[in-house]
Parts: sequence; structure tokens; C-alpha cells
Amino acid sequence: MTHPLRLGLAGLGTVGAGVVKIVQSHADLLMARAGRGIEITAVSAKDRSKDRGIDLGAYHWEDDPVKLAQRDDIDVFVELIGGDDGPAKASVEAAIAAKKHVVTANKAMLAHYGQPLAEAAEAADVALSFEAAVAGGIPVIKALSESLAANRIKRVMGVMNGTCNYILTRMETDHVPYETVFADARKLGYLEADPTLDVGGIDAGHKLALLSAIAFGARVNFAGVELEGIERISITDIEQAADMGFRIKLLGVAQLTGRGLEQRMQPCLVPANSPLGQLENAMNMVVIEGDSCGQIVLRGAGAGAGPTASAVMGDVIGIARGFRLPTFGQPASTLEDIQPAQASAPAAFYLRLSLKDAPGALHKITGALGDAGVSINRMRQYAHKDTAAPVIIVTHKTTRAELDFAIEGMAGTGVILDEPVAIRIEDV
Repeated sequence: MTHPLRLGLAGLGTVGAGVVKIVQSHADLLMARAGRGIEITAVSAKDRSKDRGIDLGAYHWEDDPVKLAQRDDIDVFVELIGGDDGPAKASVEAAIAAKKHVVTANKAMLAHYGQPLAEAAEAADVALSFEAAVAGGIPVIKALSESLAANRIKRVMGVMNGTCNYILTRMETDHVPYETVFADARKLGYLEADPTLDVGGIDAGHKLALLSAIAFGARVNFAGVELEGIERISITDIEQAADMGFRIKLLGVAQLTGRGLEQRMQPCLVPANSPLGQLENAMNMVVIEGDSCGQIVLRGAGAGAGPTASAVMGDVIGIARGFRLPTFGQPASTLEDIQPAQASAPAAFYLRLSLKDAPGALHKITGALGDAGVSINRMRQYAHKDTAAPVIIVTHKTTRAELDFAIEGMAGTGVILDEPVAIRIEDV
């Protein structure tokens, strides 16, 4: 009889506790589906005495995750520590050196060090699997690397941070400003310890970089992701977008062009009746467009103990079955170092301005747009706030370079009170 697959689990937070619960409660199911038992041999975490609501009495304890990764009585090292460097990276490197398979949910580590870790894993002939690192319980990594492997991928896009989607949804449905919802999200525990990882688009940018690597056969290049968070989105933007039939989402888009690989994570307006436009609260959605499959839409919980632990165990079961792919869907040595490129395809833009309440102010702004070759589709002017005149402009399709040139021209007019807010309207 095949011996059980033995796990060493590092990190006993929300997801780690979820993995323990699945292993303990679904032993028969795992045996039936994996063809062998799956058991936890040893664990590691910062605080041995903490009550996590799970029984750890049957497992060996290691204070040092590196020592856990090197134990002779584990076959798979499950890394749920987090952080792009430090103990997480050191323990994963130790596991690979000891020829242990690795399952991780660590998108930050892979976004920064995915290439060397993939090369090391393939040289050691072990798996480095990370389904749980992107979009929680949504099986997007397997979809791209397995089910859609015969497709030339045209575009990958999606909402990949549930906290940002929760904030933007609440702003619209409850008609409350960003600062209020941000405070509520912090109280609910939705935000990272460093909230800029969420609202600044960094967390979602890590995920987009990983999807790009698989979709386009590229070396992971997080530095090539254009990042813009949701901090400057106002309730006015939310309400005006809704009035025009759009919703604002923190949207990741990656596509390969003749100029290089575009990767951008930024607020965008999307049609309210589109799948992305209908996505509510803390849910995630990834849209994949392939030359043969057409458009595939994957939707589900992007975080939490159950969904993320489910993704971890999906990778574990794959290893138990003896199934193994290169980390990013093809040998790491064949991944290309693709030049990053900024988006150049024309798009319509939403532009919010605060102008001085002075004669000729609006004329100067429209003149700056005209000088840059940007034409206006719609424009609305609202009741003055003290000495400020709020103006909303929706352009016809233009390039971001032309719009930036127009905004530079506006800065020299002397009538702009605040930095303009420009949001791309994405075709989805």
C-alpha cells in the first residue's frame, strides 16, 4: 500500500488552521480522491501556546520553519507564513534544497523571486505549486496552466483584491465616502497590517504578475506592473460612474503587444451590466480571453480560511496523485524576459476636475484638451462648492499619453485647484 503523503505546515493563521481542519475532517475523502492518505506530520508558527481552535496534539512542533522544511518525515512543505522574504523565502529554499515539494499561498514571495525559485524547484525535480496565491478558492492557476494550455492567451483581467471591491461596493450602495468605509474595513479585519498593500493595488499587482507569467510565457516581472490604488476615488466618482452606466473597479489587465507586455493594476470604469460590473463586495473575478476558448469568466471567494485552504489542498492532492507541472506552466528556462510596455491602445477616460470659480476657467480647460488632440464626449458641471467649480468630463477614445499631455497643459492655466482624477473606461 502506498504510504501517506506527509505534510509539514508552516504558518497557523487563518489559512493554516483551515488546512488542518480539512485534513482532519476529510481524511476519507482525501484518501479516495488522492489514492493515498494525506496527513500532517509537523507544524511551525510563532506562538506555540496560542489557542487556534484546532487540535495540534498529534503533530511535532518546530519553532524554526527552516528546520521544519528539512525534516526527514515530511514529503511536502506547505508555506503559509507570508512576506516576500525572511522566514518564508528561507524555508521554501531549504525545502527545495532538501528535495521536498512545496505548496505556498505566498504571492509576494513569488512575485519577487518566482524565477529563481522555479528554476531551483525544477532542478531538484520537485513541485512548487501556488494555486492559493491568486484569487483564493478560484482555480485560475490550473485553468491557465492546464485546461487552457492549448490557447494563445489574448488578455487576462480581473478584480483580484476583495478588500478594494468591498470598499468600492460599500461606497456606492451606502453613499458613504472612502474614509468611512476604509475605517470599517479595518475594524472588520479586511485590511493587511500595511493597508497600502490592499488599497494601493500592490497585493493585486503581485497576483497579476503571476498570471501574466503563465499566460504569456514570461518571467515574473512585478516591477513592470503599473500600479495605481483606489485612495483618490471619491463618492462623487462612484455616483457619476453609476449615473453614466458604469461601476468603478480596481482592475488588473495584462496583454502581450508588439511593444511588450502590458501589466496594469488601476481603477477603471466598466459597464455596470458586465460580469465585472456586477461583482459585489469581497468577491474576486478573473476573465481570460484565448484564441480558441473565447472568453472564460471565473468568479468566487478571493480570500478566507475555507476558500484559500481549499486551493492549498487542491495542490497537495495533485502532488499525492503524482501529477506535476513546471511552476509557471512551462520550464522556467524557456520563460522569456519580455520588455514591459505601457498601455497605448486608445480608450475613453473619465476626468474629474476642480476649477476656480472664475470667468473663462472652463474655456482654458477645453482648450488644453483640444491642444492635446483630446475630444470631449460628455461634460457636466455641478453646483459650486465655496470657490470651486466641480466638472466631470468623459472623453472620446484617446491615448493615456495624449491625456497626460492635456493634463500638463491644464496645470499651466492657473485655474486647477486640485490634481485631476483620470480613470480609464475599459472595454470588457
